[in-house]
Amino acid sequence: MKAKLILASASARRSKILAALGVAFEVVIPQVEEVIYACDARRTARENAARKSAWCRALYPDRHSLAADTLIEFEGRCIGKARTPEEAMAFLRMFSGATHRVFTAVAMTKAPAEPELILAESAVRFRKLSEEEIRSYVFHVNPMDRAGAYDIDEQGETLMDGYTGSRTNIMGLPEEAVAAWLRKEGLL
Repeated sequence: MKAKLILASASARRSKILAALGVAFEVVIPQVEEVIYACDARRTARENAARKSAWCRALYPDRHSLAADTLIEFEGRCIGKARTPEEAMAFLRMFSGATHRVFTAVAMTKAPAEPELILAESAVRFRKLSEEEIRSYVFHVNPMDRAGAYDIDEQGETLMDGYTGSRTNIMGLPEEAVAAWLRKEGLL
């Protein structure tokens, strides 16, 4: 029997969060072109989550789906995933000794209905990092598949002074809001 829920995401962290909630789901990777608005992380995250959700609803008209997009806003700039190890190190240098905000937009729906779209926000404070700590982090953690080139769940404590808001939002899926929707839909 097919799981009732589709996770429209390739993110291992989102899968981990849903699995920890105890919900059965199937992973499907949306084939959409993502947008980026250089100075608007909120708008970028919302639009990308909506695009992924629309793609999923069109292909799976009788299933529940959850699509998400996570971006970082730092000093008015929208920061996505690093494309190279050098760019990952540049991101970590930027964040060193500073605070940035993490936005995750989540589109949750039972097709063909329009999605319920939420936007979660957390703030992350990095401690002052040495060049060696930055190189070591990039060497030991694959930073390419993560907004801002770091993962709170994978040696993230070595980078941070602290955070406010949802920890799972920083990972890429705000568990609290998602769990409430899953309960409402009878999936949890």
